Amino acid sequence: MASITTADFKNGICIKFNHDLMKMVEFQHVKPGKGAAFVRTKLKSLTSGRVLENTFPSGSKVETVRIETREYQYLYQDDLGYSFMHCENYEQIVIEEKLINAPQLLMEGEICEVMFHAEEEMPLSCDLPAFVTMEVTYAEPGFKGDTASSNVTKNATVETGANILVPLFVNQGDRIKIDTRTNHYVERVK
Repeated sequence: MASITTADFKNGICIKFNHDLMKMVEFQHVKPGKGAAFVRTKLKSLTSGRVLENTFPSGSKVETVRIETREYQYLYQDDLGYSFMHCENYEQIVIEEKLINAPQLLMEGEICEVMFHAEEEMPLSCDLPAFVTMEVTYAEPGFKGDTASSNVTKNATVETGANILVPLFVNQGDRIKIDTRTNHYVERVK
């Protein structure tokens, strides 16, 4: 593992801090009129997802961690977790549900980005594509005259069993685009 000083800080680097792996979300060098310079940072924990602010004295050294992102294909879920296969060497791994950003929208065959701690070969997170397209398997009926306001929604179930709020005009059998980061309906797909 390499160490860097505050002069080498940039957004996206991963460091070891407080016995945790942290990703630098934001940083700002501050040179006050009086006193020593410092760097104000926002760090996101790669294990818990918490964001915390920390101030480093200028010139401080921190330990960097090498992170790699690899493409894996989702295979199936069982009592051990979610099984994925590497897209190039066909090696299989199991990932816990808490590491997946939207497990309720995961379909067999979906290609996901899995982030690894490179030295320890440990999965840190699994991100689905930003948008997925799914078929609506059940939608509550919409009634004429229910459109007094333009943002009226109803419950719909998609092929993975996830419930999504959709506009009244979406029916069973329609294909819809869903944002996996927010679990929200985006549009109807032809």
